[in-house]
Amino acid sequence: MSLLPGASAVVDTTPTLPFTKGHGTGNDFVLIADPDGNAHLEPSRIAMLADRHQGIGADGVIRAVRSAHLPEGREVLAAAPEAEWFMDYRNGDGSVAEMCGNGVRVFVHFLVEKELVDLPVGSALTIGTRAGAKSVTRMEHGYAIDMGPWSLIDPELAEDAAADSMVRATGLTDARPGLSISMGNPHTVVPLGAFAELEALELHTAPEVDPEPPHGTNVEFVAAHEPLVKGGVGRVRMRVHERGVGETQSCGTGACAAAAAMRVWAGPEGADSWLVEVPGGVLAVDFVLASDGEEHVVLAGAAELVFDGELRG
Repeated sequence: MSLLPGASAVVDTTPTLPFTKGHGTGNDFVLIADPDGNAHLEPSRIAMLADRHQGIGADGVIRAVRSAHLPEGREVLAAAPEAEWFMDYRNGDGSVAEMCGNGVRVFVHFLVEKELVDLPVGSALTIGTRAGAKSVTRMEHGYAIDMGPWSLIDPELAEDAAADSMVRATGLTDARPGLSISMGNPHTVVPLGAFAELEALELHTAPEVDPEPPHGTNVEFVAAHEPLVKGGVGRVRMRVHERGVGETQSCGTGACAAAAAMRVWAGPEGADSWLVEVPGGVLAVDFVLASDGEEHVVLAGAAELVFDGELRG
């Protein structure tokens, strides 16, 4: 490098923060390792990082921090002392989210690849989230997460679990009934009669849900294959509008909620295993009786890390 006479080299001392870009069936995230909880990411900075034109681009931002360094993490540790790591998840607009099923898989894959944990294939790891402790098993080609029990958000309003709200969305000519389900975060699932209706939706604009769950809701639109169940496995196609994000290529908790709702509507013709097709790929959802006597939802799918970089400033 040549310098003008009398000039001196300028050393860039701007602090940097390493990050990784990853995705689970197209649901993409910026991941940051912050074991001791020293990084302070304001909502405005998170929104900047997630911006697809002036930032890195992502549906959400995940900070990997040891549970002991967060109030929410310490709450999880009280019930699950083995949950050393906490998934501090934020939506793309910077708002706090309780849980993200695709994000959990990518988060654990990030911990494995960055050698923050040792998790051989077939082994399970417990992590902390704002929806409680979650057990994640590493498989040969992905990860399976015990998402815990599901529930109707308002059983009384659901009127025998048929529907609890009416949903309007751009691309539908009329309001459709929806069923609101909790997977630790809120979802409203709307059945459609054909794949063509699903494809006609414009989901960048938030659907209108009436009445809306108290803390807002993610909205999943689903259409079933014919036959609905084949070989003991239910098959549906799904698109989703996520709170604070917009339409995403996938939503793990949304896939679980969609399978739960379809299973309710199908009644005796339903199944305990489901394949949920999303724009970013396919997710497997299973309903199992857990040791606590409750029915749990297990979500399985792939996780990928795409590239590493550094944030400046």
